Amino acid sequence: MQEIIGKNFKQQLWLTLSFSAPLIGSNLAQASKQLTDAAMLGHYGVDELAAGVLAGTIFLITFVVGSGFAMAAIPLASEARGAGLTWKLRRIIRMSFWLSTTYWLLLFMPLHHIETVLLLLGQEPTIARLAGEYMAIAVWGIFPAMTVMVLKSFFVALGKPKIIFWATLLGALINVPANYMFIFGNWGAPELGIAGAAYATIFAHGLTLSVMLLYLLIDGDCRTYSLFARLWKPEWKILGSVFQLGWPVSVTLTSEIGLFAAGSVMAGWVGTISLAAHGIVLETAAFVFMIYLGFANAATAQAGFAVGARSRAALGRVTRAVLTLTGLTVVVVVIIFISIPELLVRAFLDTESEGASEVLRIGITLVFMGAAFQLADAFQVVALGLLRGLSDTRMPMIIAAISYSLVGLPVSYVAGFVIGWGAVGIWCGFIAGLAIAAVWLLFRFRRKLRSLDF
Repeated sequence: MQEIIGKNFKQQLWLTLSFSAPLIGSNLAQASKQLTDAAMLGHYGVDELAAGVLAGTIFLITFVVGSGFAMAAIPLASEARGAGLTWKLRRIIRMSFWLSTTYWLLLFMPLHHIETVLLLLGQEPTIARLAGEYMAIAVWGIFPAMTVMVLKSFFVALGKPKIIFWATLLGALINVPANYMFIFGNWGAPELGIAGAAYATIFAHGLTLSVMLLYLLIDGDCRTYSLFARLWKPEWKILGSVFQLGWPVSVTLTSEIGLFAAGSVMAGWVGTISLAAHGIVLETAAFVFMIYLGFANAATAQAGFAVGARSRAALGRVTRAVLTLTGLTVVVVVIIFISIPELLVRAFLDTESEGASEVLRIGITLVFMGAAFQLADAFQVVALGLLRGLSDTRMPMIIAAISYSLVGLPVSYVAGFVIGWGAVGIWCGFIAGLAIAAVWLLFRFRRKLRSLDF
């Protein structure tokens, strides 16, 4: 199993980078599925692109919020490993699977009939119908996607991030030809349009899960845990621990991603062109966010291990390493965004299609807005990762709710519709909410660090 704690800062910097790299690669591969869908639907039609963005956002919200129980397993399982409690690690992962599956079952029917919800939210009937067509199929892909997240927590706790990368990469690769076949009707397949993108999503998540399950069977370290033996047996105390740590994570994720989802709904109020441009830049920003999320996942595991080993010095090294790597990454991303904004938007468009030039014009402006929030977006998620490593999830939940719901969302509405800045105003709210959250969460972590009793 890979070591995740170094003896000095230089070694810790390398260990954090090497531990984060497969997680980042996995996250980017995961996000590339959304990008692939958006890019190919953009070449199929503007209505399909707009509906795909809306439905894809709903899929992502459901998946990410439900992943709170899997994410809660990372610090708990890492701490158990740090303390040498292998039996406890196994039970934590099992109960995380229970909670994640229950969540999916509860939301299955509402998602299957999402068209009605979108119409009530004021979306155009054509867009709502297409989004509903997508989600009625894609909802079946949420179960394998969430099971992948549970297994990801297991592999992270064991210090085996490489399998996460390879499994997710294979899923992302199959998504490309699957989209090409079923959206456009190539290679003898039926032309299914937006429904084809939904089928491709199911295939991609299914392949990722299959690879991870196969690895569980052939890897010696994994086999010793007998992870799914007696899966039906409840461990109520541990289930309660995962739930108590996980539900605030889910609420925190709901607050953050809810801001972006509400922004997509508001962009739909502005018009289909604005929604398409907003969706392109949001997908691009979400792709980059996966890099920061990889650092955050590594920080959670490393901080949890340090807490289990009761080493303040190790925790300090982990903190400095992950913040350093995050800051350097932000600089690179901002340079890319401000250097090639038109190229980033054009990648999603058939420039000869109706409305493409207007989508491009609005999209370029939004790319600059996306560059402006990179610093806040990066440090708020890394701060959350560090706090989860300390099993601190309830106060971050409150911070997220205030920052995104009481600051970001109102600013988006006022700037977008009262002042009249449209999609640009909506993104002003994103920047405001993320900035407040980042500063507050970093102060929270600093305070928690000082209060540790070891």
